[in-house]
Amino acid sequence: MNDCWRCRECGYLYDPAEGDPDCRIPPGTQFDELPHLWCCPVCNEQRSNFDPMKV
Repeated sequence: MNDCWRCRECGYLYDPAEGDPDCRIPPGTQFDELPHLWCCPVCNEQRSNFDPMKV
């Protein structure tokens, strides 16, 4: 099981194993290691609007 984070607004899943290549976040970057200004790449919600989930 992976620890992913789901955006409450649009459902986007941030998977640390994949990172966020569009924002130059490398694979292996844990959610709590993301830059403070990082936001959902789909709907621009802030990090505080993400919930942890197991996938």
